[in-house]
Amino acid sequence: MEYTDQMKNRVKRIEGQVRGVLKMMEEEKDCKDLVTQMSAIRSALDRTIGLVVGTNLEQCVREQMDKGENTEELIQEAVNLLVKSR
Repeated sequence: MEYTDQMKNRVKRIEGQVRGVLKMMEEEKDCKDLVTQMSAIRSALDRTIGLVVGTNLEQCVREQMDKGENTEELIQEAVNLLVKSR
């Protein structure tokens, strides 16, 4: 699979958020603020997982359909990946 610049940029943004949380911990910031940021990181990561799985699924389904093959197994695998990620 080819990972797009959009995907990479999302991960870089998440990396920056994680660094920010570490800095907040070092500065002994309020727990509520820390948890808010951590929740935002989790949400961003979940959206990125969805983007990666969705993009991969789309590419694989197109390839399978071009070959005239069944796509049911691919779709189930993608659903399992999404369920596993939660």
